[in-house]
Amino acid sequence: MNEENQISYYSVIPATVRYDNRLKPAEKLIYGEITSLTNQMGYCFAKNKYFSNLYNVNPHTVSQWISHLEKLGYIYVELVKTETKEIKGRRIYINDTPYVQKNTYPYVLKSTYPMYKNIQDNNIKYNIDELFILIINKSNKIPKKFFIILEKLEFLYTKDILSIMQLDKIQMLKDIIYVLYELYTSNFDFLLSQVSRESLLNLYNLSLEHNPEDLLNYYKRTIINKYTNNST
Repeated sequence: MNEENQISYYSVIPATVRYDNRLKPAEKLIYGEITSLTNQMGYCFAKNKYFSNLYNVNPHTVSQWISHLEKLGYIYVELVKTETKEIKGRRIYINDTPYVQKNTYPYVLKSTYPMYKNIQDNNIKYNIDELFILIINKSNKIPKKFFIILEKLEFLYTKDILSIMQLDKIQMLKDIIYVLYELYTSNFDFLLSQVSRESLLNLYNLSLEHNPEDLLNYYKRTIINKYTNNST
């Protein structure tokens, strides 16, 4: 299905985008166009040339608009490569989603934390939802050692099980995996050989009870404190 056949879908420009003074009017319009094209497959695969013809501008200008939207955390751009690492396409996902959107990843929930919050591993950045998508799809972008850790802790769930889990339990799973990956990619990776599933769940529930402003950082700190014998 080409882009022109998808154009009948409604465009959505949420208040967060409409009233963001950092965005140019054209960038807000192209965001709405991306939401329209995203509804069919869960992502937009339109090329810069498609948008440049639509708005009668240079493809380079379109590239700048899209880069700015990604920089501000409203979209996520994934480059699709061949086995020889050649770029064969692009997928644009909506990050800021205040409406129900058909998505190819049914387990991506709207997070209570900023979608642009990233962790870094060898210059590869993932937000909380991106990481979870990679995990449940057993992507080779994630180190095998980390999968082994998750399997040992029994945090690797099948899609069938995830489909019947309660949303709050999936959010908890996403949070725990995210924090574990932060530990894995930091100087605290040695802690992962000491932690237990039961302890991680208990510490998470305790963190929730404290209702911290930044739950993930608070949870991460409680794990470090417990397994390095530091006082809280």
